[in-house]
Amino acid sequence: MRVFVAGASGAIGKPLVRQLVEAGHVVTGMTRRAEAAERIRAQGANAAVCDVFDTAALNEAVAAAQPEVVIHELTALPDRIDPRKADTYPQTNRLRTEGTANLLAAARAAGARRFVSQSIAFVYAPVGGWVKDEEAPVLANIGGHLGEAMDATLEGERQVLEADGLEGLVLRYGYFYGPGTSWSSDGSMADDVRKRRFPVIGSGEARMSMVHVEDAAAATVIACERGAPGIYNVCDDDPAPMRDLIPAFAEVIGAKRPLRVPAWIVRLAAGAAVANAGTQMRGASNAKAKQELGWEPRYPSWRQGFAEALG
Repeated sequence: MRVFVAGASGAIGKPLVRQLVEAGHVVTGMTRRAEAAERIRAQGANAAVCDVFDTAALNEAVAAAQPEVVIHELTALPDRIDPRKADTYPQTNRLRTEGTANLLAAARAAGARRFVSQSIAFVYAPVGGWVKDEEAPVLANIGGHLGEAMDATLEGERQVLEADGLEGLVLRYGYFYGPGTSWSSDGSMADDVRKRRFPVIGSGEARMSMVHVEDAAAATVIACERGAPGIYNVCDDDPAPMRDLIPAFAEVIGAKRPLRVPAWIVRLAAGAAVANAGTQMRGASNAKAKQELGWEPRYPSWRQGFAEALG
């Protein structure tokens, strides 16, 4: 197939382009930077240098690629994510709303039949059980910068799922770990853990769903090829309490055991959104992706993945 990847030079874009080429697809990777375009070509793909907000250039690039499938992997998050800062999410929010609309329009105009879009698996409301499937209620009205980011994410999902003339698939990825991500041995999360700036909050009961970036890319390749339109959680088999996961990550990267901080202190120092994420966040079930897409993660648990991919 002919596949157009927007965000081809990002943490998931790099392994995704490589895996698509290895699977025999004709790939065009979009980036805003000329130097990244050279790396895309070195992987055996074509490269398009343009900005998703330049609609004329975008439409021309997508039309030239003649894709059957368009993949949206665009984000603009800083290396270190701080929900308290006003400049953490706005660029990515715009990519997930206006950027999604522009890509959908370009895909439709170019005659694509399928559109696969990135989303997040930590979007579920903190009610009921600790592990959620795709039908579970999502976060709403949480306010603040994090609330704006969640609203933008869900608006991007809505656009994809309701797009006329396109098969829309939304992949709710778990937290990425592995090369090029913040959860790598030299990433920002490792730096924070080594400096003991990422504590276990309260009981540490909040669940984190992780996925190795290579596994996320593999699921995305499959979503190009098959699967009914809809939402799929793409994460490993082992949604884990933060009280287990963060110390294990610290051990693998050779850091001291993380601190434990009462939730009320975090609420005062960093805000309710951070405290709630650290105590109430729900994990995600990957059963639908495994059953309907036929995807099996190489690393079924972050416990294995951390040791093999980060150690």
